[in-house]
Order: sequence, then structure tokens, then C-alpha cells
Amino acid sequence: MKCPFCGEEDTKVIDSRPAEEGNSIRRRRQCDKCSKRFTTYEKVEAIPLVVIKKDLSREPYDRAKIERGVFRSCHKRPISISQMNTLVDQVEAEIFNLEMREVKSSDIGEAVMNHLEELDAVAYVRFASIYREFKDIGIFMEELKKLLDK
Repeated sequence: MKCPFCGEEDTKVIDSRPAEEGNSIRRRRQCDKCSKRFTTYEKVEAIPLVVIKKDLSREPYDRAKIERGVFRSCHKRPISISQMNTLVDQVEAEIFNLEMREVKSSDIGEAVMNHLEELDAVAYVRFASIYREFKDIGIFMEELKKLLDK
């Protein structure tokens, strides 16, 4: 790490600790030449993720879209914001653990549905009815029957 004061290449780390809720590392450094101290932050570089939509168009991944869908599905259900955020975190972890640069929106939707099914049946059916675009009551009833059979 280059010293911001004198430009010297050699610096030593004096102290390291987690920062930003463990998402980065704060390092206190000291220059070997001028002895001045400075702070750096080290953060994992995220791979840009692209979502392939149903019409095969592509758009940047947006966590807020998952949050909106989950929050809408859980509206007026006995589910806390914390539980919803945890669900979104779990879905996001699954997506990023695939280590792919592109992911299908259908894969994201299925992951959300799997987690919602475990969390709350009504929220699951709400999400499924929009995600799967139920065209008539028959398809809706089939989904409910599958849920009740489990």
C-alpha cells in the first residue's frame, strides 16, 4: 500500500478490525519512511450480476426487486421485517453462491418461492400467483392442492 503522504511503497499494518457490520476490514497503517499513519478499508469486490428476464432481455441485478416482491407477499401476515430481510439475504446468498455472471429471473423466483413456502403458506401463494402468472382459478387451485398435500 502506497503512503498517501510521501508515496513510499512500504507501509505496515498496525491494527486490523472488521468494519461495516463485517462486510469490510479497516486497517490502520504506518509508513516506514515518514512514520505517518493512515487508514484503509478492504472490501470484497462483488462480481456484477446480470439477470436474464423471461423475454431474454438482460438487466443488472437489483436486490430491491426481490425485497419488494417479498414484502408485498408478506403484507398483513405475521412476519417481521427481520424475517423478510433474512429471507432476502438467503435468496441473495444462493444466487451469488452460483458464482455465475448471469442468472435467470426464473431461478431467482424459484428460490424466493422455496423460502416463502417454508416461512408462510399465504405469502407463498401470493408470490406464486404473480410469479407464475396464474391465468385462471383452476391453476390457482392446483397450486393450493400441492401446498395442502405437503
